[in-house]
Amino acid sequence: MKAVILLSGGLDSSTILYQAKADGYECHALSFDYRQRHRRELKSALLVAQKAGVVKHQVVNFDLRQWGGSALTDDGIDLPEERSLDEMSQNIPVTYVPARNTIFLSFALAYSETIAAERVYIGVNALDYSGYPDCRPDYIQAMQEVFRLGTKQGREGEPITIVAPLINLKKTEIIQLGNQLGVPWELTWSCYAGADVACGACDSCRLRLAAFAELGLNDPVPYAH
Repeated sequence: MKAVILLSGGLDSSTILYQAKADGYECHALSFDYRQRHRRELKSALLVAQKAGVVKHQVVNFDLRQWGGSALTDDGIDLPEERSLDEMSQNIPVTYVPARNTIFLSFALAYSETIAAERVYIGVNALDYSGYPDCRPDYIQAMQEVFRLGTKQGREGEPITIVAPLINLKKTEIIQLGNQLGVPWELTWSCYAGADVACGACDSCRLRLAAFAELGLNDPVPYAH
């Protein structure tokens, strides 16, 4: 059984890679260099993929800086820092990258059909602060229909299944699941800031640190402050 795993190198995607392994799938990991501010995550994706023993790890290259529209792809948009979890929950943040998961899932679908994979694992989570629009259950359901209707495999009655095991979990629950699966947190990367050391101030760092703290655990990744 084969599965394609969307692997950013972050906490969530690393957990779903280890979940796919636990589910008994031969894992093919896909990462994306879209000229994101935090390309440092690709180093972690490589390390996590190696540690997990994936069959193949590929990095797909394209440039979303051509269009910008996000603090992650446009240096002219300031990255939010030092926000409380309540502040993060108010609106869809400027770190939302337009249509990113649709782009990612399209690549994953093409690759999956090519290698006759049965599943695509994606680490979307609807409970992280504002909930990006392309991380919600109704979006995943709609993309599942695209997978069914837009492929030969789907039209012949064997659609590739999108698996989103974290979609309704809190960050603390994801960490607990990752601990059970043996995820190497020290190799993961969540920071949006783009430096070589995690900033500890961006939304992603603060959400991650808060979850570890709530569980009474130390995050093994070093932080600038």
